Formats: sequence, structure tokens, C-alpha cells
Amino acid sequence: MTALALASVQPDESDINTAVEALPHVKDYLATHTDSVIRLVVADDPEETLVVPRGAVELLARVLAHMAAGQGVSVVPAHAELTTQQAAELLNVSRPFLIGLLDAGDIEYRKVGKHRRIKAQSLMAYMARDDQERRDAADELTRLNQEMGLL
Repeated sequence: MTALALASVQPDESDINTAVEALPHVKDYLATHTDSVIRLVVADDPEETLVVPRGAVELLARVLAHMAAGQGVSVVPAHAELTTQQAAELLNVSRPFLIGLLDAGDIEYRKVGKHRRIKAQSLMAYMARDDQERRDAADELTRLNQEMGLL
């Protein structure tokens, strides 16, 4: 996987506005239709339709949500192998911190020669676990604050 493949699309003001406008329509469609494939009509050629898997449209909705929030977006295949620098950038941490996570066994990786390679799916699994742990800790703090009458 090259660094170019990880380059994110940074939305400008026009992209943000378009995403804000499109997102509710895509979400509404997904909520009211359960088809496994979705047919998209091309605006300038109504005779032309594109057939795409539902998962692709669900992913599009997530991309639009990030763009509507002004966040850059990149798509990385789950099977892609990342360098430690690429993985650190995706986690928004330093490379030495990431190496510590790898050495502690928090993120699965393999060695290629002397280099470490991290599967994107392993990195995403770590991110999901970390997010859940943070949510659980915040919930516990809220519960304790309520018990103490601080909230």
C-alpha cells in the first residue's frame, strides 16, 4: 500500500455543502429500502442506471457524514497492509507510541524482514476497542458523578 493510497480527500466549502444536502436523502433511502443492490439513475442520462451493492451506498453515507462535518476521508481496504508510519498517521499518534502498542500486543502485526506490517482490519479493530473502552470509562465517570450528586 502506497502513501498515495492513504491520501485523504479534504472537502472544501462546496463539498461540505453538497454532502450536507445529500446525506439526509441517502440515509432516508437506506432506511426505507432494504434491497441488497441499489440502482442509481445518472442525472444527465436517465436511460443509464448504475447498479451498486447496498454496502457501497452505506459506505457512501458514512463518507458523506464525514465530509459534511468538514473532515477528510480516505478509503483503505481491510486487507491492506500498512507501514508503522501509515498506521500511526491513521491513529493520529507518534510512530514510537504505535510501536509500543504493537509490542504490547494491542494491535496484531507481522514482520517482513525487520519491518512491521499492520493489517488495516487489525488497526480498525484496535480503534473500535479503544473507542468502546473510552465510552465505558466516560459512562462510569458519569455514573459516579450522579451517585455523588455532582451532576
